[in-house]
Amino acid sequence: MATPINIDDLRARARRRLPRAVFDFVDGGAEDETTLRANRSGFGQVSFRPRVLVDVSGRDQSTTVLGEPLKSPLILAPTGMAGLLWPSGEIAAARAAGRTGALFTLSTMSACTIEEVAAAASGPLWFQLYVWRDREVTRELVQRARAAGYKALCLTVDVPVIGQRERDLRQGFTIPPRVTVMNVVDTLRRVSWLRRVLLGPRLTFKNFVNHPGTGGDDLIRLAEFANKQFDPSVTWADLDWFRSIWSGPLALKGVMAAEDALRATDAGVEAIVVSNHGGRQLDGLPAPIEILPEIADAVDGRAEIILDGGVRRGGDVVKAVAMGARACMIGRPFLYGLAANGQAGVERAVNILEQEIDRTLALIGRPRLADVDRSAIRSAGAFAAG
Repeated sequence: MATPINIDDLRARARRRLPRAVFDFVDGGAEDETTLRANRSGFGQVSFRPRVLVDVSGRDQSTTVLGEPLKSPLILAPTGMAGLLWPSGEIAAARAAGRTGALFTLSTMSACTIEEVAAAASGPLWFQLYVWRDREVTRELVQRARAAGYKALCLTVDVPVIGQRERDLRQGFTIPPRVTVMNVVDTLRRVSWLRRVLLGPRLTFKNFVNHPGTGGDDLIRLAEFANKQFDPSVTWADLDWFRSIWSGPLALKGVMAAEDALRATDAGVEAIVVSNHGGRQLDGLPAPIEILPEIADAVDGRAEIILDGGVRRGGDVVKAVAMGARACMIGRPFLYGLAANGQAGVERAVNILEQEIDRTLALIGRPRLADVDRSAIRSAGAFAAG
């Protein structure tokens, strides 16, 4: 089979190899998926301003994120249940991140434990956390992440309630699952995937196995427990509590307004992740790339800015950096690679983006990522270029 040459190739391969319900869980968004589509189309509203007769024979796309040196401005985003795509999927992805010089963020809702991923990883790790009702469960997760050596806590704040993903509802990908003849037949056709799932580690939310009130290691009962933990009463005052239990850098994920970015910065948050949850929560939101300039201007260097959402090309990453991002999170791109070929597929996804970043830097006449600013782009509509 031909080597994938771009992220869409990996997506196509993932689509062939996964049951439709699982692929749609990864690929889909909320309701009419207008936010999901906007995340991609937003990059098309930004074009480059290349400079010519510049020596680009030596190029460097390295950067730092919260003091951590990275080969490329890429962070593997927190994504729940990567083990559904490949056995011990989070371990495979963390190893791939280490080999390619990227940073890996472990989701609370992972199929591998905090400790298992830390033991297997060779690169820097962040731990993603939701603000849950049971604060003792939250405290325990934070303590485990600290003990295992995670560098930063990524606090996701855009899920007071769970969004409606209608692809999942149609496919019966619910808690509990709705089994139909159609989805059973479709699953049985994916023999390689089925074999890996059946022969691999038991699929569950391993960070909560045998926790009081969770019902042992049963996936359905653990999912029901987790779904009841999302807390719609959380406010800015809760940031102080997180500061009291975590002394390291804090990244706030899910910020889509300059006012909130300013408030987070005033509260001492070190990184702002501009994100609409990959279009999986609220439909009708603008793309993060559209909001990025106003948030970067408001924060004015007092916190690092990370863009999350819609990245499929290295050129997208360069555009985001030009608009004020320090790095970009990638979620679906690495999941497509994971579903396509495990750790090697994730490495391929990251390598594709790194090669495209390198080529873009050469073609726009900015040999170093550090040279990229708003003079490197032209922006349409509401995206005011500097």
